[in-house]
Amino acid sequence: MLAEVSDGVGVITLNRPEAKNAVDLATTQALAAVVDEFDARDDVAVLVLTGAGGVFCAGMDLKAFSRGERPSLPGRGFAGLTEAPPAKPLIAAVEGWALAGGFELVLACDLVVASREARFGIPEVKRSLVAAGGGVLRLPKTLPYQRAMELALTGDPMGAEEAHRFGLVNQLTEPGGALAGARELAARIAVNGPLAIKATKQLVAGAVRWTDRDLLDHQATVVDAVFTSADAQEGARAFAEKRPRSGRASSRRVTAERGQRPGAGRAELSLGGLSTGSTCAARLSGTLRRCVHPVVRPRWSAGGSGAATSSHGGC
Repeated sequence: MLAEVSDGVGVITLNRPEAKNAVDLATTQALAAVVDEFDARDDVAVLVLTGAGGVFCAGMDLKAFSRGERPSLPGRGFAGLTEAPPAKPLIAAVEGWALAGGFELVLACDLVVASREARFGIPEVKRSLVAAGGGVLRLPKTLPYQRAMELALTGDPMGAEEAHRFGLVNQLTEPGGALAGARELAARIAVNGPLAIKATKQLVAGAVRWTDRDLLDHQATVVDAVFTSADAQEGARAFAEKRPRSGRASSRRVTAERGQRPGAGRAELSLGGLSTGSTCAARLSGTLRRCVHPVVRPRWSAGGSGAATSSHGGC
């Protein structure tokens, strides 16, 4: 993990180019520590997240996953970030691929600057997994329902030009220019009042993400049986061994929770970043607007007024 601060902008670089910046537990812990440090520093107003070697992030390290490792932190989700982004604005600077958990990191950011050659996708279904780090919940808030469903069910990628047309990407740059573009955007934000910046992010994010917590809780009951299945383990092994996935989907569980009904246990992270097992009454639908901002979420009274409560580690 690389980190630097200049002119009020903190830049964090995922630095595993030999693994296409795939996230393992060590990366998760390092990223969470750097984000916390930058979020607390007075000389940092805006954060930028990028990847080394011309790739943003290929998602979870499936080789580590096949060995039983989970790149998540309790209450913080995949990479220590997807369920608990910083209070300060976070910009993704994307070159090359942003796949699976890598795309979910992008979706957890507030702004996105991408190379015209960048590619985004949630291919988890191809490995018998689910994009449970916010991908299947956040993507339909930016893309039309049918396009989001197509990406989620096929696992096929989307180009930066299309992402920009839909508003998922704020700015496009020429190849190699994403970080410079993100720095320029961050500089335009950093000159403004720091308290106003944080308060504005909280309010804007809270307006569209106020149901995230409930949906993440409900998601746990849906995907638990997937992540604990023999099929998920086979998908990860097939990736690690560079071979096609064999066999049809199986519901056989392979964890210590074997014998429990689906959803009765606690679904610990996988490609997604899920770490909760409670249920809720929220329904997943294409028209439901979702998301609790993980730093501040509104608590509504019967009269319709809201009181924001801090919950940095509550997601």
